[in-house]
Amino acid sequence: MNPEVRSAFAAYLEQRRRLGEPDVVLHGLDRRQALANVAQVPRRIVSADSPAPAGSAADLAQVVGDLDHGQLRDAALACTRCRLSDGRQHVVFADGNPEGRVMVVGEAPGAREDATGVPFVGQAGRLLDLMLAAVGLSRGESVYICNVLKCRPPGNRDPLPDEIGSCAPLLKRQIEVVAPEVLVGVGSFAARWLVGENRPLGKLRGEVHSYQGVPLVVTYHPAALLRNPGLSRLAWADLQLLCRVIDGANDAA
Repeated sequence: MNPEVRSAFAAYLEQRRRLGEPDVVLHGLDRRQALANVAQVPRRIVSADSPAPAGSAADLAQVVGDLDHGQLRDAALACTRCRLSDGRQHVVFADGNPEGRVMVVGEAPGAREDATGVPFVGQAGRLLDLMLAAVGLSRGESVYICNVLKCRPPGNRDPLPDEIGSCAPLLKRQIEVVAPEVLVGVGSFAARWLVGENRPLGKLRGEVHSYQGVPLVVTYHPAALLRNPGLSRLAWADLQLLCRVIDGANDAA
């Protein structure tokens, strides 16, 4: 086996062990078959009724606590900790600039995101880009975008508490690594998780919150704005609030 392949294989198996993932059984396979199986392991299909693999969220938090952005992405791509790994096409880790000043956190990937591996694509993604552009921001330069969940819930249903719990350590570490000046939570689930309160989104928006000392603004998901254009005025007010927070960060710098 090529030394680089051997090294990558060993690192991958060690990563799975640390994350509490199931063992990879290669007995009886020749080299070509083994490598083919390894290439498919990150997308292993598990039963939707299966519990998450052994290891609590606290265990995962300890494992990912010292990972850099690239290592964290690799860990997410290999994850099968919850039922959402069943049937996914892609893990949707992030898009944009990991050194961006603003970090946008959505709820969960949809069908287009699952097909492409990129968060916020399609009509909702285009609307988000327009919203950001209206206040001088772009995902290519100043914004980093991710979701609370990294895998699509079947039928775009709402995330379940244990699914959010499984993904939470990854998101927490993402926020630590990116270290944005401002966080923006879009949609009810992202807003509630970041704020740490179970109030309706309409009661959470319109004020500046804090997540681990980082200023936090919450607003409606672009998909909700497409369904209900009447919310656009409120979303625009939230963007203006975001601008004031950014201006305050500039003044502080």
